[in-house]
Amino acid sequence: MAQRSFLVRALWFVLVGWWLTPVVVNIAWLLNATIILIPLGIKLINLIPTVLSLAEPQGLDAPDSGRGQTNLLLRAVYFVFVGWWLSWIWANVAAFLAVTIIGIPVAFWMFNRLPYVTSLYRFHG
Repeated sequence: MAQRSFLVRALWFVLVGWWLTPVVVNIAWLLNATIILIPLGIKLINLIPTVLSLAEPQGLDAPDSGRGQTNLLLRAVYFVFVGWWLSWIWANVAAFLAVTIIGIPVAFWMFNRLPYVTSLYRFHG
């Protein structure tokens, strides 16, 4: 799917994205803490760039993606030892920055990298 226009994405962020993103992040983190619901929590985290600004994930078959995803076993080990707690801190710092005018660019950068910080998942290919 093609990216939505800048105007639509900006309006979404101003009206919905800035407050909904921290809510979804913390729900995802709580799901990850239950162990049984980790797949749902990871799915929500992978959707954070979309919740923030309606960004569409770039398919791995896109011409400019250039590389595939990291090995699933390595991603799982990383998530268990690092990703689950680091992603929570990362996302909440980004949420704080998103409500400050000067921090918005850094917040977008951080939220767009949240899937990678959580489980080494590349959202943009």
